[in-house]
This record gives sequence, C-alpha cells and structure tokens, in this order.
Amino acid sequence: MSRFAMGVIKFQREVFPEKQELFERLSTGQSPEALFITCSDSRIETAMLTQTDPGELFICRNAGNIVPPHTNQTGGMTASIEFAIGALRVPNIVICGHTECGAMKGAMNRDGLTHLPHVREWLGYAQGAVDIVEALGAGLSETERMRMLLEQNVILQLQHLKTHPTVAVALAQNAVKLHGWVYDIKTGEVSAYDEVTREWLPIEDRYASEAAKAVIGGHAC
Repeated sequence: MSRFAMGVIKFQREVFPEKQELFERLSTGQSPEALFITCSDSRIETAMLTQTDPGELFICRNAGNIVPPHTNQTGGMTASIEFAIGALRVPNIVICGHTECGAMKGAMNRDGLTHLPHVREWLGYAQGAVDIVEALGAGLSETERMRMLLEQNVILQLQHLKTHPTVAVALAQNAVKLHGWVYDIKTGEVSAYDEVTREWLPIEDRYASEAAKAVIGGHAC
C-alpha cells in the first residue's frame, strides 16, 4: 500500500496542480458524456483506453460487464443506471467487454464454480450468450468460441439494458444511444457492434461518419 500512498502524494503535488481548474469545475457538479459499463478486471484502464478526463465517464464495473434485466429488486447496477440516465441524462451508454475475461471463462463452466456461489449465480445473467455459443459455435476452436462469447455477452447485456425503464424511455425519446465494444488487451484493438448490420467492426470504421462530422464541425467553429 505504500506505493499507492506515494502515488496519491504525487497526484496531489504534480498532477492536481496542472488540472486544478478542471477539478474546481468538477467540484460543482458533473455532466458525463457516457455511462461506461465494463469489467472489474484490473487490466481495464478506462481513462487510458478512452483518453478521457475526470468527469467525462460515469463508470460502472462488475465481473463480466453484466447488466441484470430490470426487476423491482434494487441492486447497485439498477440504481446506477437509473441515476445516470434519469438524473445525469447521459447521452451514451457503452458496454465494454474484453479478451481473457475470467468471468466469461467461468460462465462457460458454471458447474465448476460451486466454491464461488455468488459468482456462479451472477454469471447466470450471461447464460443466454453461453447458449448461443453452444448452438452456433460447433466446429470452432476454443479461441473462436471465446471470442464469440465475449461478443454475444455484450449484445445480451445491451438487450438487458433496454428492460430498464429509464433507458427504455430515453431510447423512445432518442435521448440516448447504446454502444457495444470488445477490447483486446494484447493488441489494444477495440471492436464495436453495429446493431443495424449486426457486425463487429474496428472502432475507427464503426464511428468513421461521426468522426468526420466532428472534424467538419470543428472546422466550422
């Protein structure tokens, strides 16, 4: 822990002064651009991955980047989603899976998780993705099956997201957009899901038109 404490000291002495104006502004409120739902895995560094500053992402993390379908039973994910959409009015929601995900490996063999009963139950929310892989992944290698599971799990959690009332209302009002990503830890590549074509595309291709509009808009300013 001493290394972490020294990190805090360095932040206070070196990093904070350089961004003091930003933190002073953030001290009065937040207006994040996206709710970013990803895995708790320590190898996922959201700010580094997205190159964002504090205040730009409202982050929820859990094992397997899972969104339980909405019920009347309050849980941390349900409350956080409701707050992000209903109170903060975030215009985007990203669900980001990743390679080498231990949760997804566990989801493929939940019977082997009897010593982790809460993890076993939690991963039941990914069972639909596992079933899809079992139905469509015959003949694929284990690596290919796992990649399919990562992608199908993100798609499944996007579907679960739509069952949350605040999200359903925001979607009906065209006030929020949903995004599905898979991050490759080894290569740094990020694939993004196109719901219209049902394809996974390199992120630069998926958002090419939006990037072009941003450039044009920047020139117009």
